Amino acid sequence: MIIVTDPERKTRLPFSRGILTRSITLAGVDVGVAYTIASEVQRELSERGHKLVTTDDIRELTYGKLREHGLGEAAKRYLFWRRFRRLKIPITILLGGTTGVGKSTIATELAFRLGTRSVIGTDTIREVMRKIIAPELLPDLHTSSFLAWKTISHSRPEESLLVQGFRKQVEHVSVGVSAVLERVYKEGFNSILEGIHLVPGYIELKENTFMYVITVGNKKDLEARFYERARYSKRSADYYLKHLDAIMEIQEFIVSRAKEHNVPVINNVELEKTVNRIMEDIMGRLMEKVGEGMGT
Repeated sequence: MIIVTDPERKTRLPFSRGILTRSITLAGVDVGVAYTIASEVQRELSERGHKLVTTDDIRELTYGKLREHGLGEAAKRYLFWRRFRRLKIPITILLGGTTGVGKSTIATELAFRLGTRSVIGTDTIREVMRKIIAPELLPDLHTSSFLAWKTISHSRPEESLLVQGFRKQVEHVSVGVSAVLERVYKEGFNSILEGIHLVPGYIELKENTFMYVITVGNKKDLEARFYERARYSKRSADYYLKHLDAIMEIQEFIVSRAKEHNVPVINNVELEKTVNRIMEDIMGRLMEKVGEGMGT
């Protein structure tokens, strides 16, 4: 057994290919390639007869293996994330976007790469609020986001009834979202929030909070996603397909808000590319803040 010591944290733990694989994927390396490199690191340590190594030894060897595989840029990103973690700066990621665009799947993958245990959906926050607030008080809270327009009593001519209903629900759910974020900031741990109610401009973003709006290209793409999701979920595709036009209109509204507030909009064509784009954007902005020297 190979024991890895961390002089700074004063820990001694068995070497884990799984942990190293996750650390490598954080740099945007495919999981299969990352596992291969982690295995090569373990094999080389064993061949050298090392039973006790430091985290610095692991870092240097992994960096070299990444370069051997022709992954020079990934090697730089690997070093950055390793060093950034040492600073213990918590980050919060918010993923907005309409129903069915893949927010929860992206959140799960980001959580794996970042080693984040806390992934919270705004649907969960809304459900808690429904138990506390009666339908008579906030009727829009007790319906689907694309049906909240039915609770509107006074409409405004400059905006569609659908958007007015959705906007009202967002305003109410944002109260719960803000409360959760306050707790996250107070505790100081990494968190990911995802959901249709994360609309730019309705939530105050504090330092090291990164917001993204996820989209699909067209109705056909969204339709396919609903059918795929129905294979692994109790949520019927037919229910959402009946409201496809409404869901796309909500997407247009969210995207317009994103552009207004300079929030990145990402068309989710392929999971790996979407996650890598988010990770690269976060790293780029963090490097500007903590210094580019961390990445070298």
